[in-house]
Amino acid sequence: MTFEPSRAAAIEKLSIFIENGLLNYSKSRNFDYGPEKRSNISCLSPYITHGVINEQEVIDACLKKYSFIKNEKFIQEVLWRIYWKGWLELRPKVYSDFINDLKKIKNDFKDNKNYLNALEGKTNVECFNYWVNELKSYNYLHNHTRMWFASIWIFTLGLPWQLGAEFFMKYLYDGDAASNTLGWRWVAGIQTKGKQYLASEWNIKKFTDNRFQNIKLIESALPIIDERSYEIKKIGLQNNQIKDEKILLLFENSLSFESSDFRNQTFKKIYLISNNNKNREIQLSEKVINFKNNLQHDQIQSLRKNKIDCEILDIDQIKNIDENFYCIYPNVGENLSYLNSIGIKNFEYLYRKIDQFSWQYCNKGFFNFKNCIPKIIQDFI
Repeated sequence: MTFEPSRAAAIEKLSIFIENGLLNYSKSRNFDYGPEKRSNISCLSPYITHGVINEQEVIDACLKKYSFIKNEKFIQEVLWRIYWKGWLELRPKVYSDFINDLKKIKNDFKDNKNYLNALEGKTNVECFNYWVNELKSYNYLHNHTRMWFASIWIFTLGLPWQLGAEFFMKYLYDGDAASNTLGWRWVAGIQTKGKQYLASEWNIKKFTDNRFQNIKLIESALPIIDERSYEIKKIGLQNNQIKDEKILLLFENSLSFESSDFRNQTFKKIYLISNNNKNREIQLSEKVINFKNNLQHDQIQSLRKNKIDCEILDIDQIKNIDENFYCIYPNVGENLSYLNSIGIKNFEYLYRKIDQFSWQYCNKGFFNFKNCIPKIIQDFI
């Protein structure tokens, strides 16, 4: 299992999955056969997270092969990330509270032996230790495994979910503020209050094809309690008329300008914004930083082939841009937090059409959003 940092690799991976894994996806998707046997899932999330290939492209390619009925489960999974992003955009304080909680908890647990053993894969749970090493080696985990991992972290090892969410963000190629933060909250039982997810020995054995032994878990536990509630924030996602010959900023979630909603606009120059660990509240591993940097260089090469003036700019330098500019909205997370912190006013956000349309259905649970998927498909695919 490899993730070559390029759009060409993303398109090839999509094509291979459509031909070999898509038809049986709904039946086989929950099985984790190990990092060398991933044909039952798409492994596209590191590319979708960075906008190298977008949700519309993926769904459109799948629907050209099979009907919506045969694609429905995979389409739902692709759109989960749009749902999580929309849910968090409506409640951005969930993310800022996570970051603030994390700072305190990290200090409290810096010498905690259970925590340090978990980070190194030296616990008494064999499968968990294996997944720690798999995550560090491949920078990816199967989605079902992420649920087991989080449950073991929280309920068997007794560690704060915030530390686990940080650990995932540090190593995952597809680390995403919304999916990661809210996914850990869901396992803990605070995203859907009172409904925690508890991993079980039989479930892990079944869906890993009995690859692990010594799976001694706490399989009965109360959900984590968090009494905080979050009001829905009204958000404006309107794009004003875009004027030509202005600078455009692309953050790490928008690394395929040629497939974006704004590809037909003429911009004076495009800056790809590099955000290394200096300005991050969660420090990323060297491999993850390199993956992001290499994706940016791939985008630079593509833009230059199309005769578009572009370069990579460190996020610190944004405040030195002395003219009005645009940036494709980076979503709640590290980059948006940085923009908010420097207090500049000489720019406008550009919002994706699919987000503008879909986020209105993210005020409730995913079931409500799922009912609206046919509308999303009809309007955008």
